[in-house]
Amino acid sequence: MTGLRAPAGRRPNQTARTRKDLLQAASRLMGRGRKPSLEEIAEEALVSRATAYRYFPDVEALLVEASLDIAAPQPEEVLRNAPARDPIARLELIDAALHDMVLAHEGSLRMMLAYSVQRSLTGGGDSRVPARQNRRTPLIEAALEPARQEFKSSDLKNLVRALGLVIGTESHIVFKDVLNLDDAEARKVKRWAIRALVQAARKPG
Repeated sequence: MTGLRAPAGRRPNQTARTRKDLLQAASRLMGRGRKPSLEEIAEEALVSRATAYRYFPDVEALLVEASLDIAAPQPEEVLRNAPARDPIARLELIDAALHDMVLAHEGSLRMMLAYSVQRSLTGGGDSRVPARQNRRTPLIEAALEPARQEFKSSDLKNLVRALGLVIGTESHIVFKDVLNLDDAEARKVKRWAIRALVQAARKPG
């Protein structure tokens, strides 16, 4: 989670790991057929109740995101039969998988975004910990990994970040709410943007 400042004595990847542990603990408890409390989730994740509240304002916000964490596509599944040396085709598979997930869980994703925005407006929680789980970057990086030699390291880093603006929940909301595009049009524009970004980032020749 680039740009985050970790709590004293903790690195950003550690805070992201703690957040992920809480989500996975919530998923396990929900899988037992009941709605757990924030205290029960914290105990399952082996963290304190106070730590859990630093990451989530309440149990509802945690449970909403935990349900989405289960639904998020995994790179090994999406890219299982993908061409190894075609980054554009691989990225299009990632985008399609995330696009379908967003369509299937749009209501919950909008709630998750609302919690995130509310937290930033009210100053709730600890600003040093990630407000959301970064699911798209690992997917994008996995898609680009076999072709990383086609890019300068600085250009590859910028490409991953730029693709993060095109792929995911926020772009879906812009296409639907702001640009008033239907699903087919949105998918077409994203494919164009993915191709344009990859071509712009590639080494000359």
